[in-house]
Amino acid sequence: MAQKKNNYTQEKRAAKKAAKAIKKSKHPILITIAIILVIAIAVGLYWYFFVYKKKQPDPIQTGDLSITFFELGNKYVGDCTLIKVGNTEVLIDAGSKQNSADTLVPEIKKLCTDGKLEYVIATHAHEDHIGAFYSTSSRPGIFESFECGTIIDFPLTRKEYSASSVYGRYVDSRKAEVEAGAVHYTALQCWNETDGAKRSYQLSDDITLNILYQKYYEEYDSSKSAENNYSVCAMVTQGTYNYLFTGDLEKEGEESLVEKNSLPHCKLFKGGHHGSSTSSTDKLLSVIQPETICICTCAGTPEYAKTNPAAFPTQECINRMAVYTDQIFVTSLATGVDWETCKWDGIVSMNGIITVVSDGVKFSVTGSNNSTILKETEWFKENRTWPSNGK
Repeated sequence: MAQKKNNYTQEKRAAKKAAKAIKKSKHPILITIAIILVIAIAVGLYWYFFVYKKKQPDPIQTGDLSITFFELGNKYVGDCTLIKVGNTEVLIDAGSKQNSADTLVPEIKKLCTDGKLEYVIATHAHEDHIGAFYSTSSRPGIFESFECGTIIDFPLTRKEYSASSVYGRYVDSRKAEVEAGAVHYTALQCWNETDGAKRSYQLSDDITLNILYQKYYEEYDSSKSAENNYSVCAMVTQGTYNYLFTGDLEKEGEESLVEKNSLPHCKLFKGGHHGSSTSSTDKLLSVIQPETICICTCAGTPEYAKTNPAAFPTQECINRMAVYTDQIFVTSLATGVDWETCKWDGIVSMNGIITVVSDGVKFSVTGSNNSTILKETEWFKENRTWPSNGK
């Protein structure tokens, strides 16, 4: 606003100088025309800076729907996504660690201005998806910081996770939120529409939140990737546009998701499991054929990899995604990586906080750092290759 006032003041001074020059002129007609022009310029400047500009709202406020993929405030991989439709918010996950709450709470408050999250989805019990939900004595988490309406989470978890302090703190915080007035359902209750739960929740006249089914809501998985396969899957539908969120669902879970649902073509897909080689499979991608993919990860991080090729996003997942789109965006980038020790210094923004805005016709993707697609980044050129059959 200060810059606008300075611009207006400078133009106003110029108009005054012009008016003084006009008064010294000996040509009445020219004087009259000049005065009219000066007045018109002054009125135009005032309208532009103090009326038109002031009325131009944030695109997140004007778009019928916005989806924000947050960075997490530390060097670890994790998820946190906010879907906003008018004054209705849907939060999916809150990772990666409890200290992510220091970053996430103020960022979410910028968008959720009424302090209420109408829907909260916790996809599965891994810390990088639920770590910032609960509070500590020195740091309030998401549940304590916001009023929550409906909480939807995973029906199953493995014993080693159900016995963990992270899971216990999440459950205790969720129970406290329910005692404060929230309702809690599992994804299986939503799918079966039992105990008041629904498969579909209306976010606006033409936008719905839909809980999808996959077999691991009720079938125990003995595989190494079992916890990921318990992920809650959801789709937001806006007219003919569909936006798919699958948590960390792995190959077997994605197969079930395809078999048990009539999945449509997707305008947007949140890349599965942070860009791992075991998610975003051909089985799923060939059905949804995504136009845009946003990956919540730290590109090149050794956190879950012992070699560069195994680091997120992997070459395998890129090869599969590239068949359908080159509009792939990534939140963060690992720095100071040493593959001999598998250590790294921290992260910087790649695209940064990624914001998708759509009114059902117009669709845009913007990064807080930049909006460069993955294949055009320096990291990609140095560490990955674009397949010959890619878009």
